[in-house]
Amino acid sequence: MAIYELPKFEYPKLKAPKFWQSRIFNIFFVILIAFVVGGISGLITGNYLLKLNIEILKSKIIEKEIIKEKEKEEEIVKEYQPQTIQEEKIIQVVKEVSPAVVSIVITKDIKILEEYWISPFKEFPFRFPEYREKIEKKEIGGGTGFIVSEDGMILTNKHVVLDKEADYTVFTLDGRKFPAKVLARDLLQDIAIIKIEQEKIVDDQGKSTLVSFPTVKLGDSDILQIGQTVIAIGNVLGEFRNSVSVGVISGLGRTITASGGGLVETIEDVIQTDAAINKGNSGGPLLNLKGEVMGINTAMVLEAQNIGFAIPINKAKHDIEQVKTLGKIVYPFLGVRYILINEKIQEENNLPINYGAWIVKDKLGEPAIFPGSPAEKANLREGDIILEFNKEKITTENTLAKIIMRYNPGDKVVLKILRNNQEKNIEVVLSERSE
Repeated sequence: MAIYELPKFEYPKLKAPKFWQSRIFNIFFVILIAFVVGGISGLITGNYLLKLNIEILKSKIIEKEIIKEKEKEEEIVKEYQPQTIQEEKIIQVVKEVSPAVVSIVITKDIKILEEYWISPFKEFPFRFPEYREKIEKKEIGGGTGFIVSEDGMILTNKHVVLDKEADYTVFTLDGRKFPAKVLARDLLQDIAIIKIEQEKIVDDQGKSTLVSFPTVKLGDSDILQIGQTVIAIGNVLGEFRNSVSVGVISGLGRTITASGGGLVETIEDVIQTDAAINKGNSGGPLLNLKGEVMGINTAMVLEAQNIGFAIPINKAKHDIEQVKTLGKIVYPFLGVRYILINEKIQEENNLPINYGAWIVKDKLGEPAIFPGSPAEKANLREGDIILEFNKEKITTENTLAKIIMRYNPGDKVVLKILRNNQEKNIEVVLSERSE
């Protein structure tokens, strides 16, 4: 058998492949493709996520705005809604006027005895009490006032600032504190005017500006009506500042004898109200529903409930103008003591007429005609009855005191008098009343 020998296989000689045909290149290429694809997909995904985050942020902002609007609506709903037009007006007046109503605190240097202990004998542990005088500034009272001019002029009661040795401090509604100076005290009425100084604001350029105070509006007290709603604001008991009470005008043209702060005086033609006026309310405003001051709260009746009195604001306007122009309050002076005649006085004293001012001595025996007065110079006599003052009839409603308040010192007036049942006209030049 023939044995075949297979031809010997020889492997072909391979040449080294080029780089792009190598395995390393293939791996690199795959990585590159994966990186590019990953970058593109990451960019797409990142962009999508960014947009998604922006949308979420926008929705959150919108949601917050919606919540804020709802909170505002809830706050509006929570605000008290007045039940009547009158109630709405009262609330509005209190809001508008309160910033101009101030509390007045009265302080004074008071002497007190201070106790201390001494040991006169060093050898013995005995102590003995001794006393010495010490001066302390103490709060002795309080009242109310209201600002009538932007530069800090304040109207109050005379009995609130009567003590000339005391110091007066004004507190505003926003808590500011000002020392006050008394400009004038009315001789005939329970009215006084005090002043606080304006604060200065300095801007970046060094220019200073005075800050104006909030003020009240003064009404016309001559048109008040019984039954009209009024509002009183004041520093009740010297502790509860800007307390509010509401009532009506319960009387007009009253005459009262009031006492307070060491002062006793008769006040004519005052307003009676059932709006609560308590201790500390003195000097505060009595307001109408338009927010206008109609009176100055001045007195209360201790033995009764809800009976208070206020001085008509028209009486104070004269004082305000005089302080602004003259720096003081002046009054014309005639110089007579008198009794207003009515039917009862006429009957009891057998007088020929039922009206006028009957010139007589007072109960203490003081002369009917003041020495050196215009009345003495014009030869008025005790027993004369003044019927008219510059053609104005004198009655219990239109009193001599009320009429003379409309004039000034130096004015020449004509008095119609009744003397020995005969009428006579007398010219008088009014002088200035002094304390």
